[in-house]
Amino acid sequence: MKTKFKVKAGSLPLLAALGIFILLFLAGSIMYPNFLSLRVILNLFISNAHLIVLGCGICFTILTGGIDLSVGAVVAMISMISAALLRGGVNAILVILICLAVGLLFGTLQGILIQYFKLHPWIVTLAGMFFARGLCYLIDVKSIPITDELFHSISQFRVTIMPGYFISINVLIAVAFLLACVYISKFTKFGRTVYAMGGNYQSAVLMGLPVERTKVLVYTLSGFASSLGGVMFTFYTLSGYGLHAQGLEMDAIAACVIGGVLLTGGVGSLVGPLLGVMTSGVIRTMVDFQGTLSSWWTKIFVGSLMLICIVMQVFIVKRGKAKKAEEILEDTQVGENHSEAAKIALED
Repeated sequence: MKTKFKVKAGSLPLLAALGIFILLFLAGSIMYPNFLSLRVILNLFISNAHLIVLGCGICFTILTGGIDLSVGAVVAMISMISAALLRGGVNAILVILICLAVGLLFGTLQGILIQYFKLHPWIVTLAGMFFARGLCYLIDVKSIPITDELFHSISQFRVTIMPGYFISINVLIAVAFLLACVYISKFTKFGRTVYAMGGNYQSAVLMGLPVERTKVLVYTLSGFASSLGGVMFTFYTLSGYGLHAQGLEMDAIAACVIGGVLLTGGVGSLVGPLLGVMTSGVIRTMVDFQGTLSSWWTKIFVGSLMLICIVMQVFIVKRGKAKKAEEILEDTQVGENHSEAAKIALED
């Protein structure tokens, strides 16, 4: 008896993202010596930990069919608030808690405007982006270096894997946040509601799901992820500046798309942003190893890859709809055949 191995249509973009990452990494290993090493892999996580957190946060908004364009500006705002408060002598732990609370409040306000005032997410989060950037320059127009000893100690925390190899505190935070987001998306009512809203909003309403509360909470979560990513980014740069994280929101969206999250909502995994970030990181590392290419080539390659992924997603969605239509047609024909057989049996 033959058994067919079937892959769900919704899993195909994620598997494609995994395949692209593996192929790029193997290509880099073949082209450049020392590319296939533990140090390169650890550096990918260390350099992109804050982007993994941002990608996970924005992924929830995309899964509902929305978007959050303010995440990069919030990162810069958090870096400025942190630097200004630390310069004023506020305790580093209290500064971190204040920054996280600011992100929660910022995201919640955006969610309320989107849900209860029926404003489009693009407009609200674009306004939020301008507001956060403007607030940065109200605090200071110049870069603020961070010299607080406790903050420095926290940022320099390392976990040694083996002699000469370590991971930073940002990696630990990113992994913990990623695991929490995967759990929330797969095993909670909130996660199921998010997918239902993105799949068919009206059906989710008719099923009695708490769509209003969920939409607000999605942007609250995105705001929290932005503030957490901002704290992590500040650990990495040890400075606050209004021009920090320029275009980082686009990097987070690109990571989701490359990771197989559909921009129309309802399809995608929270592992996707991780794969997208790692894929972009591999491309950036390959450009660095090459040595003669400008860093702008990274943007070109990532943009091209993103376009390919979007085309692939459209093809997969159309194929899935066609298969579903065929199944419905087959079920209808089977039902008609059963009806005919029943009529013949009654006549006999």
